[in-house]
Amino acid sequence: MPATRRIDGVLLAVAVVWGSSYLTAKTATDALPVLTVLFLRHAIAALACVPVLRGPGAPSRDERRCGGLLGLTQAAVLVLETYGVAHTSAGNAGLIISLTLVLTPVLDRAPLPGRFFLAAGVCLAGVALLVSGNGLHAPGAGDLLMLAAAMARAGHVVLVGRVTAGRSLRPLPLTAVQSVVGAVLFLGPAAPGLPALSRTAPGTWAQLLYLALCCGLFAFLAQTWAIQRTSATRAGLLLGTEPVWALLVGVGLGGEHLTVLAALGAALVVTGTYWGRSIESARRSGAATTAPLSAATDLSQAR
Repeated sequence: MPATRRIDGVLLAVAVVWGSSYLTAKTATDALPVLTVLFLRHAIAALACVPVLRGPGAPSRDERRCGGLLGLTQAAVLVLETYGVAHTSAGNAGLIISLTLVLTPVLDRAPLPGRFFLAAGVCLAGVALLVSGNGLHAPGAGDLLMLAAAMARAGHVVLVGRVTAGRSLRPLPLTAVQSVVGAVLFLGPAAPGLPALSRTAPGTWAQLLYLALCCGLFAFLAQTWAIQRTSATRAGLLLGTEPVWALLVGVGLGGEHLTVLAALGAALVVTGTYWGRSIESARRSGAATTAPLSAATDLSQAR
């Protein structure tokens, strides 16, 4: 399998996992407080990373510093997303978070042609159709939180690319540090709800394990690994298919109904994503062939 397709496949896997996380997190937060869920999501992942943190491959000073910074931004994204979904409709949340598609290239300052933004517009139109079946509500506190989450997520994606550029950072130690940072941040606020864990059902623990190990550890690790090998803009497009996977999980496991408009919206999101990906890929290929050798080398190291 070509390297580009392998990287894109990893990013799509992250999108699938994150798409499934909405239904999982919604069910888990019905049983436990939001901050308790966020703490356990990071703490379980941190415990799984103990061999990495204490072994011969322990994080270097640079990895601890960069992982600490990325852990802060990742925690901010999760807080905003979780509280945003709790205070708005799933439809509004899915539409607003998709603005990451537009915000990422803006924050990344990528020199992209107008066709790219047209492709991003197709994605946004698709997400609008995805959520139209449930109806859109007037903007409220939850909507503003989701807008902040979209901005934070775009900034996090760009930041991963920037702080890892030109550095010999290993994804696993970097992810381990992020998990520890999140656990430490949420420990204090989550402490009042921890005694209730003794009465937590096995099903809820299974959901917490999935959130921690799949939606957390795997997703953070895979995202960091992939963004080190591609552009933040390309990663933002592929991760932007998350609403489609959220819809499919909701229909297949959550008992939601798929309308004709929602199906059309899903098709538009996929079409817009792959169209934008091809535009961004062509831009990078053109830059690589026209730039001097030294510049091309710097670009490859930045990816």
